Amino acid sequence: MAEDDGSRNHWNPDDYDDDHTYVTEYGAGVVDLLDPTPGERVLDLGCGTGHLTAEIADAVGESGEIVGIDRSAEMVRTARETHPEISFQRADARSFSAREPFDAVFSNAALHWVSDVDQNRVLAGVADALRPGGRFVVEMGGAGNVDRIVTATLAELDARGYDAAHPWYFPSIGEYAPRLETHGFEVRLAQLFDRPTELDDGAGGLANWLSMFGDSLFSDVPDDERAAVVAAVEDRLRSDLFDGETWTADYRRLRFRAVRDSE
Repeated sequence: MAEDDGSRNHWNPDDYDDDHTYVTEYGAGVVDLLDPTPGERVLDLGCGTGHLTAEIADAVGESGEIVGIDRSAEMVRTARETHPEISFQRADARSFSAREPFDAVFSNAALHWVSDVDQNRVLAGVADALRPGGRFVVEMGGAGNVDRIVTATLAELDARGYDAAHPWYFPSIGEYAPRLETHGFEVRLAQLFDRPTELDDGAGGLANWLSMFGDSLFSDVPDDERAAVVAAVEDRLRSDLFDGETWTADYRRLRFRAVRDSE
């Protein structure tokens, strides 16, 4: 899904849906953890192109309501075109407000796009959006997520004289659970786990991944040099992450289920 500050990453919804289907496929497990029921009102935070939002909509039924929000205008536009029966809104996770309380807030693969310094703003907004006893169910990149890919990319950029920094926030359980508690949540489940993820498009999988998710890493690289840099990153990672046919990204995920205090 997509949720960033609007400047760090350009989102192409067609490429996202065609070449990165694993994001939605793995997200189905987070929907299972949410366990939406008929009549509930649910917010999908960082909804992307809306495929998981639609799954939740089916579960809550006509008696319920699902609202999807995303910072990316391109993603929201595609979500509305694909699922016109669902309410999708362009909104920033750091500053959104809910007119009516939700029974649950759901987020998949989005919160790691929000910087460390802005995470508290997001959690405060989620707490305000939930009814007392409402649940917050999330999967995001966890500590060590895509560490090999990021390390190799930064090393190659540094060797070529480019300045780049780690663009994501990947917390541990010990770091994130206290933040949730500070904002009035009781953490009922927290898991940090390895999930090696096969990238789509065979030999082009890593280049596609970097093109979709790594804009900020290459922001200082001229367009006519970018392909050479990506090829050099592939060379650095080939022995570890490529089996001759498929690239496998070294994903680690943080998943939690938290409940807002009833008081």
